[in-house]
Amino acid sequence: MRAGVAVRDVTPPPGAAMSGFVARTAPATGVHDPLLVHALVVEDTALVTVDVVGLHEDDCARIRQRCTLPADRVVVHATHTHGGPASMPGRLGGPVDEAWLERLVATCAEAIDAALAAAEPVAVHAGYGADPGVARNRRRPDGPVDRALPVVHLRRPDGTLLAAVASYPCHPVVLGADNTLLTADYPGIVRRVLAERLGGPVLFVTGCAGDANTGHSAAASVSTAPAAGRTFAECERVGRLVADAAAAAATVPGPGRVAAARRDVALALAGPGIGPADVAAWEERAATAEPATAELLRCWAAWGRDALAAPGHPGSWSGSVTALRWGPAVLVALPGEPFAAAAQQVRAHAADGDTVLVAGYCDGCPGYVPPAEEYAHGGYEVAEAHRYYGLPGPFAEGGSERLVAAAAALLSRLSR
Repeated sequence: MRAGVAVRDVTPPPGAAMSGFVARTAPATGVHDPLLVHALVVEDTALVTVDVVGLHEDDCARIRQRCTLPADRVVVHATHTHGGPASMPGRLGGPVDEAWLERLVATCAEAIDAALAAAEPVAVHAGYGADPGVARNRRRPDGPVDRALPVVHLRRPDGTLLAAVASYPCHPVVLGADNTLLTADYPGIVRRVLAERLGGPVLFVTGCAGDANTGHSAAASVSTAPAAGRTFAECERVGRLVADAAAAAATVPGPGRVAAARRDVALALAGPGIGPADVAAWEERAATAEPATAELLRCWAAWGRDALAAPGHPGSWSGSVTALRWGPAVLVALPGEPFAAAAQQVRAHAADGDTVLVAGYCDGCPGYVPPAEEYAHGGYEVAEAHRYYGLPGPFAEGGSERLVAAAAALLSRLSR
């Protein structure tokens, strides 16, 4: 088959509003490492990854429509770094620099076209690396953890590497809310170390990491105080562990078949579940709370006023699930922030011998999509995160299962 790759820098200048922590209100004060776009084209399909916390589905659609390839055969993935700029209008804080966002959309489309123009013959090799032992279930000690580390090599006829893809399901949130330097977080380390070892550019794809990080609770991020385990040194350590495991993965070639399939999905939203008394209580608490907590409560109060003013039921969110087959490798692209259980369930539907990358944060990031069994446990991801995301209500039970069902149907199509 033929494949091409292109890399572009989309780092905004210092002063950009940052996203990923409601407690962090300070803008970016500098750049620790560049924020990049990686575009990989395989025949008439493409994956483009962007170092931002998320992209709105409308902007993902604009990227797919502007590039030369068929829009339904292109996946736009946000690595979900919490050290990047505000990138989704109306979601996860802001304000978004609209001029920078427009440049980002144009750059992604241009990178896809550049990769297509540079395509050359390759063979695809794929396999799994050993569990690097980095990811932890951040919601509860006995919760599931997806330990898969799929790796894909695209090699020229002489054996040299055109590009590689590595995927791991762990939140890129090693750095905390005290950090004001733009950074790709640990995925940037993985890419850098692997590229040095393999001899070519590396795309990093964040897996279903909605309930996984390196070991702290979501509540621990409601603070701008420095934490010993959330430093650039720790980011380097974590990234190297993942890179070491990915570099040691045994990859094998497979048939050179390329295919793509996409399915639209609609995920129901639950009602806001609050009343005017809740908004008043949040506002009252914010008046005397310490700054980080006060910022969180003000966010909730602003969301609550909007939710209560909106007429009728919040309805649903519409997006898509995509599957791309590149020989022995299959990328299953899910929207939002799915949990480990979704990745495990999707992988159970794959054909024997396939290396399956189950990615979240693809073609739109509207919020967390918990599996049904997680609702009884409550917590930030189930009951609170939609307020920061700006959704009128959380996703109702059954959303994750709808994503898995759509992915299973696409896998069945691609296995024929």
